Amino acid sequence: MTIADHIRVLEDLAKLDAELRTVGDKLTEERGLLEGLKGQLATTKAKIATERAGLAHTEKARNEAQTDLRSMATQIEASREKMNRVRTERETNAVQRELEEIKKLQRDREEEVERFGKSLEAIRASLDAALAEEKRIEAELAEKESAIAANVHDLESSHGSKASGRDPLVKALPPMVYRRYEAVRQKRGSGLAKTVTGTCTACHIALPPQMFHKLRREPLLEQCPSCGRMIYYSPPTTPSVSS
Repeated sequence: MTIADHIRVLEDLAKLDAELRTVGDKLTEERGLLEGLKGQLATTKAKIATERAGLAHTEKARNEAQTDLRSMATQIEASREKMNRVRTERETNAVQRELEEIKKLQRDREEEVERFGKSLEAIRASLDAALAEEKRIEAELAEKESAIAANVHDLESSHGSKASGRDPLVKALPPMVYRRYEAVRQKRGSGLAKTVTGTCTACHIALPPQMFHKLRREPLLEQCPSCGRMIYYSPPTTPSVSS
């Protein structure tokens, strides 16, 4: 094979690799969309579990505080009855201090019950929002999962079909030429570029004039000094004039 033949094979290979890259990007996008929805759903379910645990804990704490309040109400009533039975000022003062201490504890518990109530409202609101989000994501997943799976299947088939056409092109190239092409492609995303007017069509940087003139004289494969891609000269196309 001549250099011109190598260039034609490389053109076909570069075109095929560009198609494979496009299909691969779409495949990654489709898979990412599905995994993203599943990840959102898992995160939301975890939040629901946390909110439910927090709700149960807070309800238990509030119930315990309310039980303490009922117990304190009983103690206050008992202290008041005791006040009616005292005979001395000393006993009166002692019962009065006891009563005030219980009432202070009662006020603290009432404030605590109120705080628990506000916390429960906030937790229930957050839980309701999380449940609504779970329902929304599940509906979206049910709607899109089969379509995404079908798209993934089609893209995988397309990628496999295109990839199978790569081997004959690779085998048609000298190993050294392919290794150069592949090394740049792995690094840059594409391994081949052309020049029409002295500028690399891939990196858009002008070639050294001596290299450009050399490429114009005969079919050659050089390396772009700027981007490293294999580069060749392609004559400008003349627009066809219709009669």
